[in-house]
Amino acid sequence: MKKTLLFIGLFFALALGSFAQKYALVDMEYILKNIPTYESANQELEKVAERWQGELESMQNEVQDMYKKFQADSPTLIGEEKTKRENAIVAKENELQQTRNKYFGSEGEMFKRRESLIDPIQDAVYNAIKEIAMASGYQTVIDRASATSMIFASPDIDISNEVLAKLGYSK
Repeated sequence: MKKTLLFIGLFFALALGSFAQKYALVDMEYILKNIPTYESANQELEKVAERWQGELESMQNEVQDMYKKFQADSPTLIGEEKTKRENAIVAKENELQQTRNKYFGSEGEMFKRRESLIDPIQDAVYNAIKEIAMASGYQTVIDRASATSMIFASPDIDISNEVLAKLGYSK
């Protein structure tokens, strides 16, 4: 009877052990910082964003100047001239908003440039992680950079350098 219970207990222990999942960690920030094309794409996006932001600030200043001038001239303006100036200010504000949406909107130029420059790099990283996970039998790969509740993880399960090597950026 003792042998049977021991055998059943051992069987369950082995069965439960075989269902254990293998985990791995990656640090996306570390990986992306070590890919030169990602860094240059980010710098290009920052330069374009600064240029566009400067253009928007210039337009904003123009709207403010128009409004200040309108406020100063308001007591002397009458009827149609006052309406014309108000409409000009509103039109300039609308132009500013349209330009802002054109550059930084959800379907704007910045989104399109980011999509064309950054997405292929991120897709390559994702595919490399997926290939390594499949080949090594990992059921779960967690991004250390975005896992805010992770307190400690063994460096032994970090596959970031493997991902870089798979992409051709040895570390």
